[in-house]
Amino acid sequence: MKRILIVAPAWVGDAVMAQPLYQRLHDRYADNVVIDVLAPAWTRPLHARMAEIDEAIDAPFGHGQLALLARWKLGRQLARRKYDQAILLPNSLKSALVPYFAGIPVRTGWLGESRYGLLNDWRKLDKAALPRMVERFSALAERAGKPVVHPIPNPRLEVDDSACRAALAALGLDADRPILALCPGAEYGPAKRWPARHAAALARTMMALGAQVWLFGSTKDREICDEIVALAPGVVDLAGKTTLAQAIDLMSLASAVVCNDSGLMHVAAALGRPLVAVYGSSSPKFTPPLSHKARIVTLNVECSPCFQRTCPLGHMKCLNDLGPDQVESALRELVPALFEPPVIDIAPIPSA
Repeated sequence: MKRILIVAPAWVGDAVMAQPLYQRLHDRYADNVVIDVLAPAWTRPLHARMAEIDEAIDAPFGHGQLALLARWKLGRQLARRKYDQAILLPNSLKSALVPYFAGIPVRTGWLGESRYGLLNDWRKLDKAALPRMVERFSALAERAGKPVVHPIPNPRLEVDDSACRAALAALGLDADRPILALCPGAEYGPAKRWPARHAAALARTMMALGAQVWLFGSTKDREICDEIVALAPGVVDLAGKTTLAQAIDLMSLASAVVCNDSGLMHVAAALGRPLVAVYGSSSPKFTPPLSHKARIVTLNVECSPCFQRTCPLGHMKCLNDLGPDQVESALRELVPALFEPPVIDIAPIPSA
């Protein structure tokens, strides 16, 4: 039985895009493999919904924190597990320390921050040959010099019906009517956030058609969610009120999802939900939503993609000019049933 430790990404979207790597490792070793992941504790709900992962091990380090002694201690603890290989998905030097301290005999990853020595199976990345992040992750499942195996399957998260029912009960929700999930946040910055007035206009349209509209996000999305609530009374604001586990399970119940380029976009894609992804300052070429049920909406204005957190020109045309009608059109194509008028049962008038 081959034992592999994956040093997993700390970002939601990146963590989701690593799932095809785990599936490829199971295929390559005919399921005769144990895969553990080392990742921040808050990513546990993601890894718990990936069938290929045996155990998630918490990385107790803050973002950007060297914590050399803590990494050494964790490495010595993991040495007892006798892993055959470590695969490092982040490119930082820090991410290579624990596998090195653990004495794992094969330590695989992209060279990244000049990690000579810390890696002994390092690969040099050809960005043109592997333009997408999911390809770069999946390529590390192969021996050095071997091409990535295509087609790469789309990421997949698996949810449990009982967990979905528990999340509904905990938040006082029901799934009796169609649900549009709106994810208006983007941690990277406002240049990736579709304006609240557009999201609210779409929400009003969908509620008029009989759908529920649920807002998903974290406490960091409080301002934009409050604005949407004010402009579209009746939306259900879940931002900052769910755990990540609950957000995943509830989103799996959605009839459709509208997201900015964010981690929740990748979650929705991996859940197989019909998805409209709105792109502004970023590009779908590197980290697109990986789903056959996804549609990308972008204006491709002359200054986009700029990859800036805030619009350097001050106008943010890439998102301000992307109106709700364009997103609605993509939704109609994906889920025409959402736009059928609600059926109203009218009791017959009793005869005199």
